[in-house]
Amino acid sequence: MTTSAPVSEIDAEVSDFKPLTAEEAQRLREKNPEMSPWWVIGAQVAMGLLVAGVAWMWTQRPGAAVSAFYGAMAVAIPAALFVRGVRRARGAVSQSAVMLRFFVWELIKIALTVALLAAAPWLIEGISWLALLAGVVVAMKMYWVALLVRPGLLNRI
Repeated sequence: MTTSAPVSEIDAEVSDFKPLTAEEAQRLREKNPEMSPWWVIGAQVAMGLLVAGVAWMWTQRPGAAVSAFYGAMAVAIPAALFVRGVRRARGAVSQSAVMLRFFVWELIKIALTVALLAAAPWLIEGISWLALLAGVVVAMKMYWVALLVRPGLLNRI
């Protein structure tokens, strides 16, 4: 009885990988430009203003508008701090240092968002929890919108 060692799928497939030339890589970068994270934060602020306006028109209460805008800012301000912290260049650093920086700033972002939301009852007079929640949800959905929108569209604006 002869047994042969199982062949992994990777070994069994014929590799058709072909590295790009410098010109091909440059054309690919031009065709698919990188989207700035500041666009997402700008969209969060803009949508926060829009939700605040809708809340004000719907309820005729300025407290609802302030609550909605505060909810959006509780997401946008920590996100801006995160982007600033992560994108700060410090020369040549190891991959593990970059990942550590990312996770530390993500933790700071989450903690600051939770702290801002926890402080809302003391900072906003006549708080509307539904409007605040609407502001938070709309601002957080801008991350998904950024994934759906083509970077080329945003760079032409």
